[in-house]
Amino acid sequence: MEWMAIVTIAALLQFMFFSVHAGQMRGKHGVTAPSISGDSEFERAFRVQQNTMEQLVVVLPAMWIFGNFFNPMYAAGLGVVFIIGRFIYRGAYLKDPATRGTGFTVGLMAAVVLLLGGLVGAVMQLL
Repeated sequence: MEWMAIVTIAALLQFMFFSVHAGQMRGKHGVTAPSISGDSEFERAFRVQQNTMEQLVVVLPAMWIFGNFFNPMYAAGLGVVFIIGRFIYRGAYLKDPATRGTGFTVGLMAAVVLLLGGLVGAVMQLL
């Protein structure tokens, strides 16, 4: 469980890093709150931050459920895969949003395995 906690904190730190970057782009391009549109550099940074937050809502609970019912080390490993996918996604999205697919797919696949593994583990506990 300790590795899952460490990976959870790493994912949250990554999200904070993405949030700070979006804030810096907001300031750089004069996009005042509550506006969420303006310069495309800001909009790309903002979408990376928002999409990551949207994904964390699924990945973090799924990782803990998977770890509890199946295997905490595998859960942490899949969490690391998700984090790597998010960095790939960010790099691609900031350069050219059309190229974000690989990073998104890496993170999505980690999330799907965590969800399905957690579900299978929970159901097996019932049997």
